[in-house]
Amino acid sequence: MADIESLLKEKRVFKPDSKFARKANWNKKTVEAYRKQGARKPERFWAKMAKDNVSWFKPWKKVLDWKPPFAKWFVGAKTNVSYNCLDRHLEGKNAWRKNKAAIIWEGEPGDSRVLTYGDLHREVCKFANVLKGLGVKKGDRVALYMPMVPELAIAMLACTRIGAPHNVVFGGFSADALRDRINDAGAKVVITADGGFRRGAPLDLKTAVDEAVAKAPCVTNVVVVKRTGEACSMKAKRDLWWHDLMADASSDCPPAKLDSEHPLFILYTSGTTGKPKGILHTTGGYLTHVTTTSKAIFDLKDDDTYWCTADCGWITGHSYVVYGILANGATTLMYEGTPNTPGFDRFWEIIERYRVTIFYTAPTAIRTFIRWGDEHPKKHDLSSLRLLGTVGEPINPEAWMWYHRVIGGKRCPIVDTWWQTETGGIMISALPGAVATKPGSATLPFPGIDPAVVDEDGKPVTPPNGGFLVLRKPWPGMLRGIWGDPERFKETYWSQYKNTYFAGDGAHREKSGYFWVMGRIDDVMNISGHRIGTMEVESALVSHEKVAEAAVVGRPDEITGTAIVAFVTPVGGVDAGKKLSGELLQHVTKEIGAIAKPADIRFTDALPKTRSGKIMRRLLRDIASGKESAGDTTTLEDYSVLAKLRESDEN
Repeated sequence: MADIESLLKEKRVFKPDSKFARKANWNKKTVEAYRKQGARKPERFWAKMAKDNVSWFKPWKKVLDWKPPFAKWFVGAKTNVSYNCLDRHLEGKNAWRKNKAAIIWEGEPGDSRVLTYGDLHREVCKFANVLKGLGVKKGDRVALYMPMVPELAIAMLACTRIGAPHNVVFGGFSADALRDRINDAGAKVVITADGGFRRGAPLDLKTAVDEAVAKAPCVTNVVVVKRTGEACSMKAKRDLWWHDLMADASSDCPPAKLDSEHPLFILYTSGTTGKPKGILHTTGGYLTHVTTTSKAIFDLKDDDTYWCTADCGWITGHSYVVYGILANGATTLMYEGTPNTPGFDRFWEIIERYRVTIFYTAPTAIRTFIRWGDEHPKKHDLSSLRLLGTVGEPINPEAWMWYHRVIGGKRCPIVDTWWQTETGGIMISALPGAVATKPGSATLPFPGIDPAVVDEDGKPVTPPNGGFLVLRKPWPGMLRGIWGDPERFKETYWSQYKNTYFAGDGAHREKSGYFWVMGRIDDVMNISGHRIGTMEVESALVSHEKVAEAAVVGRPDEITGTAIVAFVTPVGGVDAGKKLSGELLQHVTKEIGAIAKPADIRFTDALPKTRSGKIMRRLLRDIASGKESAGDTTTLEDYSVLAKLRESDEN
């Protein structure tokens, strides 16, 4: 199989701001030293990070026990995630944080709450005792199906406090999807709410829980947070109100001293076909990874107000809304609703009101903001921002430039981060005080991480050609398996190359060492013998001033093998028709060459996306090829988008 070809040429470079670099947690000198140590002796590097950034009850006997593909990190050590996120900020020289904001919460209707570290510690201890009172013991699984309210973070931390692995299920999944995840994990208790607010209206959650639990014999109790006040059924003895249980709960709950490899959480990620995969993460290595990367990549300071827009139903919400941020003693902002309720400027209004300093969001959200227009962010004072980040998928260079210019005011460094549910934490990213950035490139690996771009035989490809993105050495935050299915774990991630993790993404690497992630390997298109990634063609389309968002897929073609089909969302007010199609074909040819010119351009108001904002190109491939959609669609956010695309295809 030929290498994936790199067609996109990006020459713009943004060097670290000298003023930012002087105050950065990790400056250029620090990063260079860590890179050398991480390359030569990665175990020694991660041991230093574990000592510097995590509090341990008992030290480890061995840094790494690696029996491919199974790893154990900090063998024999004992710690507790809840202790690291809470108790240690209330002790000794850090005791002043007792009255510091840990969570700033904004509800979609406009209500808000602030929980200090002292408040959060008390609430977590009380709910940990509630769980104990319901018979939850160390090792028992707890399912969480909730809106983005503080009780979600409280429940997560309470589970970690007593050693009960949690399984957070995004509060928009169907009853069937919830049931499957509850049963697969064998959850004993489900934590939910009467509902949440989304797009200006109450969204019922309890009904879905009732349907799911009716076919989940493992569940003994359902705890319900009263959020919307809407009527909901409560089954006697099984269903209990959060506020009733908390009223008499003790706030004294010492953290369990857990083994470094004790299961921390299970998080389900969709498979292309078949049932979702329960990704298992454990305690000490994961905590070391997310705490270290949060401190270095987001340059967290005590006076920062940090906002990651992800829901805690996704890995980003676990690692960089809750655990990595609170372990550093920072202030994290949680928002319940959508970015356009009640108006298209809701995010920017929140940033202005709370003086947010660090903002971390998805490229798909950025492209949506572009489509809505610059007038919305321009209505607000965003001068408090000092650092921007992107997560979830590769960002198109022009979307990066818009983010830099309109949101960052040309002064904020951007950290474009590559990582996965499976990796636990960030793997490739700029370090804002030390690494120059290029629009669209995730730049360089984090110290101690060893990615490579290889061909089908596992040999490194010659830059700038592309290939398969792999990880050649174990890392602390790595998944420890697929819950209950070790064979699937080995087959999915470790069977392509010996003792090497295959990420499922394509990438290319410049001679400078910079990585460009080109999207999922499943999405690579073979055009007349040329293997082309979707990201580069999409970037060329989005660089046109009349395009807000684009997704490209391949469909079978008798002549070229594969023909490119582009699904394009124009910016507001632009007439979508043959004239624009012609302009876009010329534009793509000019930007990256005739080989990448779409055979078909279809205009659409919206693209099918997961609830975390990723474009579901698999479904677009089915539409482009005239097939029925197969595989898991439980993560699809809006089924009406798919229906409209099929309807327009039939017409």
